[in-house]
Amino acid sequence: MHAERHPVRWILPPLLALACAALPAAPALAAAPADPLHAWVAGDDTARLEKWVDGHLAAARVSIARLLAARGPRTVANTLQPYDEAQNQLSLAGNQAYLLYSVGRSAALRDKAQALNRKVASASADLNLNRGVYQALAAVAAPAGDAATRRYLERTLLVYRLAGVDQDEATRARLHALQDKITALSLTFGRNVQDGTLKVSATRAELDGLPDDYIARHQPDADGMYTLTTDEPDTGPVFDFAHSAELRRRMYLAYTTRAYPANRAVLLELLAARQELAGILGFANYADYATADQMMGNAANVRKLFEEVEQASREARQREYAQLLAFAQRREPTLTAIAQSDANYWVEQYRRERYAFDAQSVRPYFAYERVEAGILDAAAKIFRVRFQAVKDARVWHPSVTVFDVFDGARKVGRVYLDMHPREGKDKWFSSSPVVPGIRGRQVPEGMLVCNFSGGTPGDPGLMRYNEVLTYFHEFGHLLHHILGSQNRWSGQGGFNVEGDFVEAPSQMLEEFFRSHKVLAPFARHYQSGAVLPAETMARMNAANAFGRGNWAQRQLLYASLSLHLHDRPVAEVDPDALLRASATRYSPYTFVEGNRLYANFTHLTGYSSNYYTYVLDKVIAIDFASRFDRADPLAGPAAAQYRKAVIDPGASKPAAQLVRDFLGRPQNMDAFKAWLGEQFQEAAR
Repeated sequence: MHAERHPVRWILPPLLALACAALPAAPALAAAPADPLHAWVAGDDTARLEKWVDGHLAAARVSIARLLAARGPRTVANTLQPYDEAQNQLSLAGNQAYLLYSVGRSAALRDKAQALNRKVASASADLNLNRGVYQALAAVAAPAGDAATRRYLERTLLVYRLAGVDQDEATRARLHALQDKITALSLTFGRNVQDGTLKVSATRAELDGLPDDYIARHQPDADGMYTLTTDEPDTGPVFDFAHSAELRRRMYLAYTTRAYPANRAVLLELLAARQELAGILGFANYADYATADQMMGNAANVRKLFEEVEQASREARQREYAQLLAFAQRREPTLTAIAQSDANYWVEQYRRERYAFDAQSVRPYFAYERVEAGILDAAAKIFRVRFQAVKDARVWHPSVTVFDVFDGARKVGRVYLDMHPREGKDKWFSSSPVVPGIRGRQVPEGMLVCNFSGGTPGDPGLMRYNEVLTYFHEFGHLLHHILGSQNRWSGQGGFNVEGDFVEAPSQMLEEFFRSHKVLAPFARHYQSGAVLPAETMARMNAANAFGRGNWAQRQLLYASLSLHLHDRPVAEVDPDALLRASATRYSPYTFVEGNRLYANFTHLTGYSSNYYTYVLDKVIAIDFASRFDRADPLAGPAAAQYRKAVIDPGASKPAAQLVRDFLGRPQNMDAFKAWLGEQFQEAAR
């Protein structure tokens, strides 16, 4: 767990999750780019990047023009097929403009990519408000024997209705303007966080408790002061290990104020635009609008979910905090409460004593390169695929590694791993599509953008166990995209499932991290080669089980903040008051004055009101995991059944059906409740 940091995430370009766009006019098709699938071959040449994106926009326009020009009855071949090709072209343009906005090597390139993201999103709004295209799609007779195509048509028409295609011309123009504004504000919000690295000075004494290799990476200045940053490799160890409460507090405040105050104003303007859009479309608030096409269906159901999860996890959270505070008071008798900035530290100290497990002790078993190879090997076994390194692939940065994915002898995808921090790069951990998949025609590609230690000569990149867990999570997203994007339609890939199901496969894969049989092949000491002992693994699992009640309640904190920012008139929105109210309700830790988490909570642009996704999908993921043998999850038929029922279909079925297909029933809270109580069962033994 991280000190008041939202969990790992996956990202799609703003407004492209429901994608597909084209402009109404159809000028001549631009010359095909030298590499039609990869924008970064243009290097830092912003003009070439723009030409590449414009070429795909033009190709989308041609497809839509062909759709509109079709004569005779509307069919899948003359209407849905060109529509999907337009979606494919727009996804290519949008995915890779977003890629270079996130990881481009120069500020100028990132600026151009940011502008091109706006251009693609505006084209998407054009298409989603195009009555001619909507009427053509609505006239297609859904094929009775093709459930996937029927679902694609139905969901596409729902997207159109939610866009406001049935409004009058003036209203559609206003909706378009609002969508353009929402895109621009979302990109600005994210860029402010991306560029908002702050520095924290520390004395050598304040670094006590931090790993030796961490200290070695930070050389003192002439005055003996050490400079740390709010980038991920620096912050996590401070929150977990630094003995200095004052350093933890300074880092915490720097981390939570990286984009403040600029993003407070951006957020309020974004909320106002969203609220106006929802009102025009007849919704009481944006939260109801944003859930209309999700598994939850409306904000009222989200609130019911909150109540169920709060009730299930409240007792666990209270017991955990009571144990933690009593422990901390034995160390510091004057302590009356634990501040949020100190939560990770005291959890780590408690785990050391209670479970005889020191998180630093396992870092030598998780050197970055060995972890990468091990996760590839584990994923190959889980999903019955093979990874082959591609040494000569052209990439956007020399540190990026590339692997082709094979299912038997057939190449089914390519993955790009951009795993270490650098200046100007996105500061978080995410998985995103690069190329959509189209069965028999276009192999899907995806990427991970992470910020793990390592990647420099002489630094083995010793990872904390929660960083390895993050790697498992993100790789779950990546394989969902690759294996779930082998369908007929580009718009039915793994990332195109309902947004509140998309975190289930990634969180399910986290559970494999608890198996010694999965970890043993790669969890080896980077110097001696010794395997992580099974008894150490058992203590690690027991220690990790402590805090699950707090984890669930923290997710409710983030989810309620996300929801309440969007479920009321913007005139009534005070981000600081809402943050404090959510923290007071769901967190036992003392609120740190000056915390402005909302200003760098980038999920507010991607998930908007729907951060509850992580809570819902954890319930589903734990239910999924209950079907596997905990000691050896690779044994038996569960992995193959899981891939066939949940992963391979992508978005060709409703998410609720994917759940039923694997579990034989809808998800329930039983496995989740057992997971929450596991720590107390272990303690009683």
